Amino acid sequence: MVAALHLLRYLKGTLDFGLFYSNNLDFSVKAYTDSDWASFPDTRKSVSDYCIFLRDSLVGWKSKKHHVVSLSSAKAEYRVVRHVVVELVWLSQLLHDLTVPVSVFCNNMAALHIAKNSVFHERTKHIEVDCHFIRNKLAEWFL
Repeated sequence: MVAALHLLRYLKGTLDFGLFYSNNLDFSVKAYTDSDWASFPDTRKSVSDYCIFLRDSLVGWKSKKHHVVSLSSAKAEYRVVRHVVVELVWLSQLLHDLTVPVSVFCNNMAALHIAKNSVFHERTKHIEVDCHFIRNKLAEWFL
């Protein structure tokens, strides 16, 4: 009963909340990613977040705690980039006939360098599969 009353108070307090879809003519897909690194003090696991916009309207989002400990902030950030690229592959297949441009924004310079660098080093060998997947999708979209 207490939970039901709490739910009703929440619904009453959020009546004006919602998702708004614009009529902007810019028909593009943009994805923004972010990840913290080892933010949980007891497990040192990371949390990754992303949101995907189509025509300035939010169409996808996720915030998830990692199942494994990331060895660096770049690896934590690269994991979320891989997840968002998988979502964008699905969305771009859905919008295939519309030839919608796709952009991914990431705020970690090390993760961006890994995505653009075609040479693998000993330090990045553990994320090589993610690297190849993301690099292949970027090549398909931008070439």
